[in-house]
Parts: sequence; C-alpha cells; structure tokens
Amino acid sequence: MGSSAQEIELTVYRGSKDGTIIQSKTHQGPLRGDQVLVKITHSGLCGTDEHYRSADQVLGHEGAGVVQEIGPDVDTLKKGDNVGFGYLHSSCGHCAQCLTGKETFCPQRVMYGTGDFDIGSLASHAVWRESYLFKIPENIPNEYAAPLQCGGATVFNALEMYDTRPTDRVGIIGVGGLGHLAIQFAAKMGCEVVVFSGTDSKKEVAMKLGAHEFYAIADVKDLSNICKPVNRLLVTTSHQPDWTLYIPVLAPEATIFPLSVSNGNLVIPYMPLLQNGIRIQGTIVAPREMHEQMLRFASVHDIKPIIEKFPLNKKGIEEAFEHLDKGEMRYRGVLVAQS
Repeated sequence: MGSSAQEIELTVYRGSKDGTIIQSKTHQGPLRGDQVLVKITHSGLCGTDEHYRSADQVLGHEGAGVVQEIGPDVDTLKKGDNVGFGYLHSSCGHCAQCLTGKETFCPQRVMYGTGDFDIGSLASHAVWRESYLFKIPENIPNEYAAPLQCGGATVFNALEMYDTRPTDRVGIIGVGGLGHLAIQFAAKMGCEVVVFSGTDSKKEVAMKLGAHEFYAIADVKDLSNICKPVNRLLVTTSHQPDWTLYIPVLAPEATIFPLSVSNGNLVIPYMPLLQNGIRIQGTIVAPREMHEQMLRFASVHDIKPIIEKFPLNKKGIEEAFEHLDKGEMRYRGVLVAQS
C-alpha cells in the first residue's frame, strides 16, 4: 500500500445487477484533510447487505481494522489504532440534527447505499474520515467489534436514545443477528427481557444471553393470556410481525421500535394505539456519541455477538451470503482478512 502522499489501490468486493460478487480494484487519491486509511481485518455481514447485493457498489458496512496511514489534519488517531466504522459516512455538521447529536437524520447525510459507492468493509482497505471512525476498546477483539458497528449500534440506539429504564419490561421479537444483541444490551441495562420467537429452538441461547422470559409463538393465538404487558417492543425479525398478536401485550404508553428492514406499508390495529397511547418510534443506527457509548457499554459489560467466520475473499463472501439467505447464520457472519 502507499503512504498518505501516494495514490492508494484497494481490493474491493462489489455487488452487481444479477447479485454476483465482483472482485475488483479501486483507487483513492492521496489522503487529504482528516482522511484515514484503514486496513480491514474483519467485516460483519448484515441483512442490509442483501438489499445492496444487486447494486454496483462496494458491499459491507460493519468494518473493523487497523489505522495504516493518516491524512495531514488527523488529530487523535494514530497508526496502529484499532478502529471500526458503520453505516454513516458523513453529514453536513451544521444543521439542527448535526448540532444536536442526531446526525444520522441530517438531510445531507451520506450513508451506506446512498453515496461513496467505492468504499465499504468488504475490501482490503477503506479510506474514512476520522470523525466517523470509532476507536475499539482494547478488550473487544476486532472479530467481535465488527458486528457491533451496525447491529450493536442499532439495538443500543433504540434502547438508550429513547430513555429505556431499568424498570421496563423489554420485549424482543426474534433471536437473530439483531435480537441476540438486543437481549444482551437490555439485560445488562437491568431490564426484564421478554423474548418472542417462532419455536423453542432458540430458548436456551436466549436465556443464556440474559432473557428472563421466552415465548414460542408459532401456535399461540393470544399472548395476553400468558405474558404480562411490556413497555418496549423491539422488532428484530427480517419481516413485520402479526401485529394483532402483539398489540394486546403492550402496556399503556408502550413504544414499538420497528428495526426490521421490510418493504411495504406498516399496517397495524388503529384503535388500540389511540386508546392506549402506544407510540411507534422510527430509528436507525446510532449517531456518533451514542455509538461511542455503545462500545463503552459493551466493553464494560462484556457484550459480544455470537459469530460465524468466513474468509474475506470472493468465495468466503459468497458462502456467507448463502448462509445468510437460508437463515442459517448463528448469529452474525464475520469475514476475516487472510493477510
């Protein structure tokens, strides 16, 4: 690789119209301003990556690696630092959202899938702005840190940004890539954690991760007969749930967090929302300060994803995508650089 004064060549893995993974080269100019060259050691594979597999862009948005070179205006990072990056690439820095620490809602934000199409975590390296990199705590290995950059940040943000309290009963639908992390964060926050899953197959792992109650809902017609009301409900499945099953177990003024990436409209029983003051809170990945809090919290409380590892090469990426497509991933896929 070159230095900050040279053009930089990166090996990257792109999507394509028919979903084929394309290995190619891309070039970045000499590092400018606060740009940082990160040698990627690990990349998480997120369900969102499936949505962009048919796009002509570098894939991946859960990166962890080592700072290799720094631009002339980099203030705090240094060569050799372990850093991570996630969904948000940049924001304007001066709108109301940016100035109040909510830059993920900045009208001029650049996020994965909307810009910087030649940069991603399924690559040998990435050039990233210092202000959007996160130093990884020393006790979190990069293979575990990578999935926290999106999956961890998403569930932590829903819990922390909107004032979840230790006295809350937190319902979590699904024990997958997001759900198994949500269980850990909510449990370590002191909440009663109530997990809903299709069958009992994931009950043991859910309870080990910190769940207090577990309900297999495949044949259940009325949850309110067996489950006390919950104050928060995080939807972490890959599709929208049967809302008629869950509305009756929401406490008055409960909040629903739809974290699934799902097309189509949200169709939900109307009068129960009005009569019980139910809120539906849209949310995405964490803004930067919340992201930093998530990493500190995970470090202190030893929160780690359960991972399956694959080589960070074309064959490994294809295998990981296939595993994810079939619903066989337990529970976050991590691509590991081979050199």
